[in-house]
This record gives sequence, structure tokens and C-alpha cells, in this order.
Amino acid sequence: MFVVIFPILFGFAIAFTNYNLYHTPPAKLVDWVGFKNFINIFTLSIWRSTFFDVLQWTVVWTLLATTLQCTVGVLLAILVNQKDLRFKPMIRTIFILPWAVPGFVTILVFAGMFNDSFGVINNAILSFFGITPKAWLTDPFWTKTALIMMQTWLGFPFVFAMTTGVLQAIPDDLYEAATMDGASAFTRLRTITLPLVLYSIAPIIITQYTFNFNNFNIIYLFNNGGPAVAGSNAGGTDILVSWIYKLTMSSSQYAIAATITILLSIFVVGLALWQFRATKSFKNDDMA
Repeated sequence: MFVVIFPILFGFAIAFTNYNLYHTPPAKLVDWVGFKNFINIFTLSIWRSTFFDVLQWTVVWTLLATTLQCTVGVLLAILVNQKDLRFKPMIRTIFILPWAVPGFVTILVFAGMFNDSFGVINNAILSFFGITPKAWLTDPFWTKTALIMMQTWLGFPFVFAMTTGVLQAIPDDLYEAATMDGASAFTRLRTITLPLVLYSIAPIIITQYTFNFNNFNIIYLFNNGGPAVAGSNAGGTDILVSWIYKLTMSSSQYAIAATITILLSIFVVGLALWQFRATKSFKNDDMA
């Protein structure tokens, strides 16, 4: 309990002080400044512009990356679950393989593949199709695009595996009754498969959104949150959690980092509670 509670309380207290590189005990005293750090984030241009830029990209990153990985995972699971499909075990094994490889290894491999100078993406794949090489590591737009593609690759196998388990638990009687009533394949998908699947994996989807909102590893390992942006305290692809890390480890802005951490925690907890209430997840009542 002490290991969990003390860091939380300490970080909370730091947010209300001027604890930074120039006010570090025991050489310098730390002063209590109240809500000054919170006010500075929203009023000082140097912090306000960076904070809202990073927050905007964090939200966009979370929505796009998570929605894509969940969509791909669910659709592939439905396609592979078709009765007339051959070699199902082999296909399922292939789709789950990316999940078996440690994430940091996959990210580092992709970092080499997306390298602007010698990466296989530019030098082999794009050149084969006559497409102009892209600045994957030096242009914020293309770096963000690469990150979203990588997270889709990293995340869809888990959703695929969970959805496959749900699909195999759906009774065949439901589909047979719907077929006898004249329901088409699309109608069965829309009225039986998708509602049952989405209801069952709703908690998983919510946790995936929360995870990607704080997905430090892929942002930091791929390009260290870069490329750099002129006039900004954060990199072009930094999300809130990676920006907090840089504020703490690189510039020793401990108080500002703690302040942003509190704001981030409030946002994540509030969003998670809203999603759980909206989807009625973890309730024992029937779907009806």
C-alpha cells in the first residue's frame, strides 16, 4: 500500500510547488505556489500552445490507432470464422503471430524499416510501386502515420483472439433460426454477430483505448517522440505521457510534469468511467 500511495501523494504535492532544476532540495528550498502551475499551463503561451497541441495529438492518436486495431481484429475474426473457410488453425496462428513477438522488438524493427535513408519501406516497397520516398522519421505527418500503422499491427492480434473466442461461443441455433426466417448473411451479421461480439468485448475495447492513451513505448522507442518542432517544448509525435517523461528526465520541470500528470489522470479516469457507464460494461444484467 505504501509503495502505491506514497508516490501518488508525493506527485500530487509537487504539482503545487515550484520544484524544478533551480529549486531542488537540499541545495535550494521548494516553495508552495498553490494553483500557479495549473494556471500557467492554460495562460502562458509557451505552455498553453504545447499542452493543447500534445493533447490534441494524444486524442487523435488514441482514437485512430485503437479504432483501427479493433476494427481489423474484429473483421478478421469474423472472416476466419466462416464455416466454409479451409485451413482455419493455420490462418489463426498466422494472425496471432505478431502478438507473440515482444512489442519493443517489433517497434525497433519497424524503426529500421521506416528509416528515411536505408529503410526497406522507402527503398524497396515504395520504389517498386514508383511512389516518392516519404520522410517517415523527419516529417511529423508521416511519423504519425507510421505510428498508427504500427499500433494497428501490434494491437489487432489481441482483439482478433478475443473476438474469435466470442464467435465460437455463439450458438448455431441463432443463425439457423434467422436463416429459416429469411435473414440474409448481412442481416445475421448486423443483428446477431456484431451485437453479441461488441457487447462481450466492450471492456476489452475500453481498456485498449485507455492503454493507447498512455502508450509510452511505441512513441518513445520509434522516434523518441520526434521529430523536433520549432518553438515547442515537445516533439512532433509526443503524447502526454511521453512529454511528461521528457519534462522530468530532460528539463527537470518536475512541478509542471506533476501538474500535467494530474490533468492526464483526471481525463483518463473520467473517460473510462463514462465509457463503462455508456456501454454498461461489467454488469450482470441481460443485453435486453
